[in-house]
Amino acid sequence: MIEAVMLWNEPNNKSHWDPELDPDWQLFGDMAICAGQAIRAVHPTLPRVLGGISPIDPAFIRKMGERGVLDHVDVIAVHGFPLDWNLWQIHEWPAKIAEIRAVTGLPVWVSEVGVSSFGAEEVQHWGLQRTAELLVGQVPRIQWYSLYDLPRAWEATTRHREAEGSSYYRHFYMGLLREDGTPKPSLEEFARHTPAIGLCQWFHYEDHRLDEAVAWMKRLGVRYLRTGLSWADSFRPNALAWFDRQMEALCDFDVTVTFCFTPEHRGIAPHHTSPPLVKEEFAEFCAAMVRRYALG
Repeated sequence: MIEAVMLWNEPNNKSHWDPELDPDWQLFGDMAICAGQAIRAVHPTLPRVLGGISPIDPAFIRKMGERGVLDHVDVIAVHGFPLDWNLWQIHEWPAKIAEIRAVTGLPVWVSEVGVSSFGAEEVQHWGLQRTAELLVGQVPRIQWYSLYDLPRAWEATTRHREAEGSSYYRHFYMGLLREDGTPKPSLEEFARHTPAIGLCQWFHYEDHRLDEAVAWMKRLGVRYLRTGLSWADSFRPNALAWFDRQMEALCDFDVTVTFCFTPEHRGIAPHHTSPPLVKEEFAEFCAAMVRRYALG
């Protein structure tokens, strides 16, 4: 069921790791090494993926190599959204992959790629089509973000929020399905590329969309899924019951599980982007989840 575990999400993006608290990623590197070692101690073969980077930055990967982090992961992951947020064009995808391959011998996965339908659903449809042309067959994993639009009553996981202007609202229109569950034109196009292209879909704590999402993914022929188990959520009431339900529901897919989000009371600062006070606590969370869901 679990094909890989990912250590954090977008560690070089201020929306997910606070650069003021850790400006040179020393604390992140120490935490990632500790977690990588803890996972390997309980599971000798499970692939460990360095948290998908956004922006795609070879200098960050070189820094992780200098820190020794790349000795404790097995895969490098990248995230790209050239039609929405990145300062490069969609046809540059092969060059972006090559930039990372030039600084590491590890396999490179695209664990998030997507196109917002904020401006027009036709743009998303074309972007999906072009992404498939550029990436299928070029990397071992491609995970489209995402199956569902983000409900408008929720908040996007970003530090910038409304200060981003229209860029913030693009976060809410990344799905193949609208918030009400109706398909966009890109859904049918996506089905033409499964299982070569998988999905990245985050499930919030006790997410009401879980069972419907599983039904849609089976209908679409999805095999590869990336999702997350939140360290912060592990302190909620009945957290393990929710984690069990989520992972049981996803048992028919090859899942990459992302471990991330610092509990407010266990961070240097009270925020999910903060480095932890004690890096071993994050490592033990990772090891405990691997024991529970990869080893049974």
